[in-house]
Amino acid sequence: MDGLARKQMGAGLLFRDRAGRVLLVEPSYKPNWEIPGGAVEADEAPWAAAARELREELGLERPPGRLLVVDHVRAEDSRPEGMRFVFDGGMLTDAEVTGMAVPNEEILSASFHTLDEARAKVTPLLADRIEAAVWACEMGATALCEQGRA
Repeated sequence: MDGLARKQMGAGLLFRDRAGRVLLVEPSYKPNWEIPGGAVEADEAPWAAAARELREELGLERPPGRLLVVDHVRAEDSRPEGMRFVFDGGMLTDAEVTGMAVPNEEILSASFHTLDEARAKVTPLLADRIEAAVWACEMGATALCEQGRA
């Protein structure tokens, strides 16, 4: 087993509103915004990680919907090679977002953004992944991506 490759995994959720905007969260520990989600822990399925992170970050109890994106991310700088999964979180209203009780200090805020606004707040890699997820959601497909691009 020592010679087998190891990949870091992450799982997130794409939430949208009726206007097609996407939900982003503002982490307290880094400058770039994210979609709700995070690292998949040992012996944890990606969909279980997405649900756990949603509960931890925003206090929401919702099962992830269908798989929208599988993204292979090459190793770069200090970041190891990895796989990122994005699941459909469904639709939320502004009232639901405003009423969220952020249960810890990890997340400062959550709000909806157009794809152009999101691109200005997230890393370029995540911006591409979000666009792939929106496409997959609209097409009823799953996007297979490398570095965020299908």
